[in-house]
Amino acid sequence: MIKGTQRISFTIHGDDRGSLVAVEALRDVPFEIKRLYYIFGTRSDVVRGKHAHKDLNQVLLSVSGACDLLLDNGEEQETVRLEIPNEGVYINGYIWREMLNFTPDCVLLVMVDRYYDPDDYEFDHGNVRRDMEVK
Repeated sequence: MIKGTQRISFTIHGDDRGSLVAVEALRDVPFEIKRLYYIFGTRSDVVRGKHAHKDLNQVLLSVSGACDLLLDNGEEQETVRLEIPNEGVYINGYIWREMLNFTPDCVLLVMVDRYYDPDDYEFDHGNVRRDMEVK
């Protein structure tokens, strides 16, 4: 994984009735969860995200179906396939992200450590790359 990101695996609890994954703030994710949202019904030709956050931590995982997560920290890029419902990616810091190649049944869950703030978003990839080079 590129600097500023890491894979997170969540424990599956299950028996003959099925499986359950529980996520607890500050135990399973390294922050207090302030906001949770999910993306679904996205066509395979649509690219979501296309931004960086100035001051936000988040964990993304596909609880159903799959999608790709493109990550760019200014020094390196990586594409990660999110397709296992108990494995996610933790993004810590000013990292460009795009979600793409959604399967029809994809439900992408995102856990965040901040409330929504439109001023936290950077939508110009060029600005993000320049800012990352300066750091």
